Amino acid sequence: MPKPNLHFPITEAPAQGIPTAVAPGVYWLRMPLPFSLDHINLWIIEDDDGWNLIDTGIGTEACVELWRKIMLDNKDAKPVKRIFVTHMHPDHVGLAGWLCKKWDVPLYMSRTDYLMCRVLVNDSYREAPEAGLQFYASAGLSEEQLEYYQTKFGGFGKMIKPLPDQYQRLQEGDSFTMANHSWEIIKGTGHAPEQMTFLCRDLNLYISGDQLLPSISSNVSVWPTEPDSNPLQDWLDSCAMLQEKLPEDVLVLPAHERPFTGAYERLQHLQDGHQRGLDKLLAACNQPKRVVDLFSCLFRREIDNTVLTLAVGETMAHLNLMIVKGLLSRHTDAHGVHWYKRTT
Repeated sequence: MPKPNLHFPITEAPAQGIPTAVAPGVYWLRMPLPFSLDHINLWIIEDDDGWNLIDTGIGTEACVELWRKIMLDNKDAKPVKRIFVTHMHPDHVGLAGWLCKKWDVPLYMSRTDYLMCRVLVNDSYREAPEAGLQFYASAGLSEEQLEYYQTKFGGFGKMIKPLPDQYQRLQEGDSFTMANHSWEIIKGTGHAPEQMTFLCRDLNLYISGDQLLPSISSNVSVWPTEPDSNPLQDWLDSCAMLQEKLPEDVLVLPAHERPFTGAYERLQHLQDGHQRGLDKLLAACNQPKRVVDLFSCLFRREIDNTVLTLAVGETMAHLNLMIVKGLLSRHTDAHGVHWYKRTT
């Protein structure tokens, strides 16, 4: 499948913790992540009376210290006015509560992601629930793999500082004036329940969160809390919607990698890639298959324990979509394992 023709007008990313202007009043801030994906892009939008922050970084001491240098120890820094979070994942929301408390400012976030994040944070000190174990056992995981899941359960909340007990709800169609320009809120789904993205038509900028990245395909997963969900259809619908809404030459400011143009082509590339995965899975299911038998249809890398739940979730997302469309059937054997087969 040919790669989309993207253009990267900014050749180098800023050093970590150093805000860099990408447009009048709009700054790119890069923060470290302790993963193989080692960074996240955050965005600061300037008003005459203060700063608006979009996403916050993960809840590590390294990121706390960088924020201190930028916003607290810098005598020339303006006060923070508002904190926006695109979605509930720890690299985006991890320090939102800490920053809100430091500056006594409101958190703006979608209702679904705020509440879901609060629920997942509360799992931090629980044992893995039986429903979760059954979910991953049904995918065909071994006893050793299930034990690894148990040891890692609750890790989500350990990367997030306590969230505020109150928040301001973000919704599709909201708008905010920042840097003397209007920013429109556009909702995306699939990767997160209600991801909020920001389009400024005057500056021709689109802050995309994880909804649109230049080369990474955002994880779209089914999780134990909603095993029969259909997030891949949500994701594909969002990609098609963004193709209609975004200006052709908009500069995309993504949460990872570098700003780029070519949004329409990239969105089409994402849709085509998922369709190719669906076709491969459907062909593989001419004979009954478990989730763990199908990883090679979607992933080029070896699936080890560190990415196992993501691989299960994304594979199930594709399978659930085809069940909804009547292309696959699912049979559960006497051991509780699901088998997927192409319908005649």
